[in-house]
This record gives sequence, structure tokens and C-alpha cells, in this order.
Amino acid sequence: MVTLAAIDGGTYFHHQSLYEAPFGHYFDERIYVQDVSATDLSACKALLLPCRLNADLIAVFKDQLVDYMRAGGTLVAMGETFPDRWLPGIAFTACETNFWWWVEGLPGPDIQIVDTDHPLMAGMTADHAIWHLHGHFRTSPAQRPLIDEVGGTLLFEDTKTYAPGRLIATSLDPMYHHGSHFMPATTRFLDVFLPALRAYVSKT
Repeated sequence: MVTLAAIDGGTYFHHQSLYEAPFGHYFDERIYVQDVSATDLSACKALLLPCRLNADLIAVFKDQLVDYMRAGGTLVAMGETFPDRWLPGIAFTACETNFWWWVEGLPGPDIQIVDTDHPLMAGMTADHAIWHLHGHFRTSPAQRPLIDEVGGTLLFEDTKTYAPGRLIATSLDPMYHHGSHFMPATTRFLDVFLPALRAYVSKT
């Protein structure tokens, strides 16, 4: 059984985040995005869609992803994969992005870890999740917020809609920035999130 697999969109930042140190060793398998439709996902406990994987490409195999979750798999949709475009029941609102608030002397996002007891938040602090925002989720009763900001939720888990599987979704895009060598905070986020994710799915 593969603990954690990822879909490779073929970009430089996907390669850096999924294959290279310090995070490549967290992934047991990488599946090229064009090969997903022909791949049996049932051997993967968790499947990660990295930041900015093209939502139109994901939509081609969306039914396969739903079946994967309903069979017990964990799907992790990172920032800018826009799960609201290919899954029902997800409400997402984009926001204006300020890339330079710390340079301009403006206050940064007001990040809150709202479920500090959740295994995915092990070791996570608000400082790990502060760089900039692209938007917020408006969660339903089935979606458990883990990280919030004043505009809504930035990371949630849904263990009900696709039971016995689960969906984990975030609007944060750390892999893009880590892979672009831009914004060290994103590397700090992955330093905490990826080991917590792997440990979490290993035990479930």
C-alpha cells in the first residue's frame, strides 16, 4: 500500500516540491497528470494534488477522484487547484492578493489555527501559515475548519461527504512558492504539514 502519492503536473515547482530535498522523501509515488485516468488509485492511502495543478485537467478525472474517496482514500487538494470547480458542495471566494504587505508596513493575514488538537495541525502555528491569501472557503457542516482567517476558512477536512474516505482542501499555495524559491514561510509550512499529513494517513 502506498501511503502518500502525488499528481505531477509537470511544472518546475511541482518537480522541486515533489522530487527534490527536503520534501521529496514524503512521497512514495508520483503520477503524471496525463496518466491519472489510466491509473488504479486504490493502492494509495492518500493522494495529493499539488498547488496550482490545472483545474481543467483535474476535472477530466473528477469522477475517478470521487470514487477514490468513496472507496476510503484521502484526497488532499492544495491551493489554487480550485476544488469548487470540480467537486460539488464547496464554496470558495477569491480575494485580492497583497503579495507585499510586509514590505508596505501593512498588517498581515489574521491566521488562526482553530483546531489545535487535530493531528494535521501537530506543530502548526499561525506563523507557519502566514504569507498571503488567494481566497477563503465557506464551510458546510460536513467540512471541519482547521485554519481560518477573518474572511473564512483556509484549510478544512471533510470526513462525511465521501465517507469512508475524506477530502482535505486548502487555499494556501506553499508548494508553488517553495518550488519557486519565493517566500520562506511556505517552506516552514511544508516542514510541519507534510510529516503531519503522512503520519495522519498512516494511522487511518
